[in-house]
Amino acid sequence: MRINRKNVTLSEKSQSQKVMYEEKDHNAIFKGRCCFYRSPTTEAMTWSENMDTLLANQAGLDAFRTFLKSEFSEENVEFWLACEDFKKTTNAEKIASKAKMIYSEFIEADAPKEINIDFSTRDLISKNIAEPTVKCFDEAQKLIYSLMAKDSFPRFLKSEIYKKLVNRQQVANHKKWLPFL
Repeated sequence: MRINRKNVTLSEKSQSQKVMYEEKDHNAIFKGRCCFYRSPTTEAMTWSENMDTLLANQAGLDAFRTFLKSEFSEENVEFWLACEDFKKTTNAEKIASKAKMIYSEFIEADAPKEINIDFSTRDLISKNIAEPTVKCFDEAQKLIYSLMAKDSFPRFLKSEIYKKLVNRQQVANHKKWLPFL
């Protein structure tokens, strides 16, 4: 038996909405959410693919932040998120005020949430903060992202926080499909 997968666009609901179906011997069986929907278990497990997947998912980001707080290093993800928000700023006055806030909170010596970056990167930011641009924290953000990806992220995937979350979602998913358990 040959199975062909095709995308069908539904014009009635939305041009962007697509439904997958399998075609078996001229009988089309529409597959809805049950077959192609990414369950919470699958979603939590996809966080292990890479850090971008984790950071793009609100539940994943929340779990990662909880883990970083337990290790007293939440300033890294907070700085990364502040930079992501900062890059979306278009108003020149807001760029200046947000840059000063990020600088005083994360960059300057003895900042409340001082991040661990090298002297040359810190010095470059210190010189450029007088006339900030949306790219003024890019180098520091890359360093912090790299630090999280190489250090914090692998430890997060081995942590009890992550394991319990995946396990809890697996149990919930099994109960959903096997209610007699």
